[in-house]
Amino acid sequence: MITLTKKLAQTTLARNTFWMLGGRGVRMIIQAVYFLVIARVLGASQYGAFVGTVSLVAIAVPFSSWGMGFILVRKVSRDRMLFSRAWGDALSVTCVSGGILLALVVLTSRWLWGQSIPLGLLLLVGVADLFAVRLVDLATQAFVAVELLRKTAEVNTVLSTLRLLGAVIVSLAVRHASASSWALVYLGTGILAAIYSFLAVARAFGLPQLGFRMSWAEFKEGFYFAIGLASQTIYNDVDKTMLVRLSGLEAAGIYAAAYRIVDAAFAPVGSLVYAAYARFFRHGAQGIGEGMRFARKLLAYSIPYGLLTMTLLAITAPLLPKVLGSDFSASSAALLWLSPLVLFKSIHYFFADCLSGAGFQRIRAVIQLFIAGVNVLLNLWLMPTYSWRGAAWASLASDGLFVIAMWATTALLVRRSCLEVLQPQPSI
Repeated sequence: MITLTKKLAQTTLARNTFWMLGGRGVRMIIQAVYFLVIARVLGASQYGAFVGTVSLVAIAVPFSSWGMGFILVRKVSRDRMLFSRAWGDALSVTCVSGGILLALVVLTSRWLWGQSIPLGLLLLVGVADLFAVRLVDLATQAFVAVELLRKTAEVNTVLSTLRLLGAVIVSLAVRHASASSWALVYLGTGILAAIYSFLAVARAFGLPQLGFRMSWAEFKEGFYFAIGLASQTIYNDVDKTMLVRLSGLEAAGIYAAAYRIVDAAFAPVGSLVYAAYARFFRHGAQGIGEGMRFARKLLAYSIPYGLLTMTLLAITAPLLPKVLGSDFSASSAALLWLSPLVLFKSIHYFFADCLSGAGFQRIRAVIQLFIAGVNVLLNLWLMPTYSWRGAAWASLASDGLFVIAMWATTALLVRRSCLEVLQPQPSI
């Protein structure tokens, strides 16, 4: 057993996973503390307003870089000489498209919520997530591309640490904190983290070559990556946005608190997803069969973890209101309903990354867009009657369907690939 552990520790994938797990572990603890502080300071209603705003902006975030961060990973994981140009393209696209998307988000929020969410809150969160935090995300993808996951963990930890410091400042300095006062700190900490992230990448790899050098093929590929990520954001986060409109701020806060625990519980598998992402492109270059063989090795670890964690969340769910306060008394039931999501996510991420790595991002994006549509329709049907419970049921149905769709699609493509190899070649 000791020999096996040493052997695993010597592999790049294992080291990167441990770095991400350690970084995410520290980040998870920090986020848990600042989540508790902010939830207690704001209360369910104001916390719901903030989370609803963040969730709406999150739908637009993938289009702010048009998938260029993923193209950066694909290019650089195969040829590191392309780093400076790919990094510059990603930054340039993000700067231009962020402003356009911010205007669209503002218009959408006025139509969706009217005056129930302050414009100032929306602008602060929009600038933070469409520009500052997006630059942090691009920096993490830059380090993922070269499998330098130690720096990815470092950048993410810096952002979370700054957020914790901001939460403490709000709790101590603001007598009656609101969603808007926290959003101001949220923006400030995001800007500081963006500056740190840019300098970290520049020190490691040099300055970017800014420009717009996308070919038409890369433009389409970036669109598919953006659609896929936006769809993923929709079926993960649109329920919180819709709860603000259909069930009120308090219901959104209760549901978002439970979902936050699920996200934290998924962190170890999420670390493995991050560590393995660039490798899926290298394995996928040899065909989807090779990518699927790699995915099965990872699933052998992620599925048992998902089953165990789902059980632990269900057992400990009644403790949640004692930690968050009486405002969140219903969050224990929400966590109980949402606990299977850890298992579903522990499966479908690896099937989906197998598709991306093998060049089937368009198929992945179409499936994700379909799942997002199913999620929205289920929320529209269930939320008016069942409030956050309806949102939980819609999430379970969507993620469960996504697991089935990803498994069936990859199995079909692997089978087709095997048949093509076995077909006799025509004689010349």
